[in-house]
Order: sequence, then C-alpha cells, then structure tokens
Amino acid sequence: MNSSHHHAHSHDHSHSHEISNYNRAFAVGVLLNIIFVVVEAGYGVIAGSLALIADAGHNLSDVLGLLLAWGAASLAKRPATEKRTYGFRKVTVMAALASSILLLVALGGIAWETYGRFSDPKPVAGMTVIIVAGVGVVINTLTALLFMSGQKHDLNIRGAFLHMAMDALVSVGVVIAGIVILETGWLMIDPLMSVFIILLILITTWSLLRDSINLAIDAVPNNIDMAGVKEYLNNLQSVTQLHDLHVWSMSTTEVALSVHLIVDDNVPVNLLSDIQQQLQDSYEINHSTIQIERKADAPCLLNKDTCI
Repeated sequence: MNSSHHHAHSHDHSHSHEISNYNRAFAVGVLLNIIFVVVEAGYGVIAGSLALIADAGHNLSDVLGLLLAWGAASLAKRPATEKRTYGFRKVTVMAALASSILLLVALGGIAWETYGRFSDPKPVAGMTVIIVAGVGVVINTLTALLFMSGQKHDLNIRGAFLHMAMDALVSVGVVIAGIVILETGWLMIDPLMSVFIILLILITTWSLLRDSINLAIDAVPNNIDMAGVKEYLNNLQSVTQLHDLHVWSMSTTEVALSVHLIVDDNVPVNLLSDIQQQLQDSYEINHSTIQIERKADAPCLLNKDTCI
C-alpha cells in the first residue's frame, strides 16, 4: 500500500435479483386476486355485506401493491448509468413505501363506510358471505404461500406475503360473521367485523410503513447488527481507529457500508479482502467501501465530531 488512501469495494448480488424469481408468483397472485376482487365486490353488493365490500377494497389495494412491487423489481434489474450510478435499486424501497400508504388510504375509506353502517345496519345474506369469503381464504392462502420463502430477504416480498396472509385471516373473520348472521340474525356483527379487519390491516401496514420509511431515509436495516459491525472493525489487527461509518440499504435486498479505518504500519496484505468477506458472510453487507488511512497522513476531513 503505497498510497495514503485506499478504497475497496465489494459486490454480491445474490439477493439483488432474487425477486426476479418471483415473476410467476406475482403474475399468478395478481390474476387470482383481480378475479376475486371483482367477484367479492359484486357479491358484497348483492348480499349487502359491508365486510365483503371492505375485504374486496383491501384486496384491490393489495393487487395494486403487488403490481408496484413487481414493477419496481423489473426496474431494479436495469443496469446503472452515468446519471444513475446505483441504477433503479431504490425504486424497490419507494414501492414498499407507496404500497403501505396506499393501504392506509384504503383503510380510511373502509372506516368511513363502517361508521355509516353502525348507525344504519343493513340486512346481509349470510350464506353468500360465507361462500365468497371461504373462496377468499383459499385464494389468499395460496397467494401467500407463493411468497413465503423470499420474505426474509426482501421488504417487498415480505409485504406481499404479510398482506396475503392477513387477507386469508380476514376472510376467515368474514366467514365467521356470515355464520353468526345466518344463525342469529345479528346484523351488527357485519360492521364489527369490518372494525376488526381495519385494526388487523393497520397493525400489519404500520410495520411495513415504518420499515420502508427507515430504508427510504437510509437508516440501518433491521437485520444488521450495527454494534457487532463496530466491534468487529475496532478489534481488527492493525486498526487503531475508525470513523465515518455508514450502513444503509441500496434496495430492499442489498445493504451497503462505507467506513474510514486508521491503521498502523503492520497492515496485512489481505486486510481489505478479509474485511469485505467477513462483512458479507457474517453481517449480510454485500456492498462495502473501505478507506484505509495512516496516522502520519494529513487529518481526514471527515474525522470530526461534527461529521455525520
């Protein structure tokens, strides 16, 4: 190392295009749910069931969410350019954020309709509700299973899985409402089940919204052990100090790190490659940029308390 400053970069796209393997899952999920939304909304109007209509509205927002995630996945595969040096990877984060906001908007509409139904209960065809919602349980469960394996590595896939799994649970709730109406004639169970649906979706959506906002503002991803990364770097042989450490998400599947390391004179030849490999293998950081500095160098402009 003859130069005072050295940069190292590591790339691993093992997860970056994993979402592309879900093209068939997205296609099947979108098609099944579009058909079901039309059927469920139609029967919801015929049966006079707000729970069915509310569930159809939620399913429609999920279809739009799936389309957003699918489109973002396609954009993320486009190569980087001189103008967009990271390509369109960040679009996957924007899609997750847009999807969560879309759900909240849909919830507002459902809540307004539910409020009206409490003050003016309508007769509901219980058997129709049971049959249609039962079909929904099957369709949403099948769709959720399509995304089950990839949810750990991608926020969009996790969003798709959570929404579809939650839809299946919601449909179970609607079936229960239909049974109660059929057996007891208690119409108030319909808007009550709508409230249950709203609360269930709100809990799920809040988690997705929080995570997508964090990724959008380049916060450290949830799966990264920041304390462990700092400890590892500080304990490296020949490293005396570190500064300007940043960890952020380039997309919903790729994590980046940049750091300045001050070293002594006994620097192993393979220090940089070892650090890159360790960050990748142990901390799931697949794009690292490391700057090596020596004590004898002029002070680094970024080695100040006022620097981020």
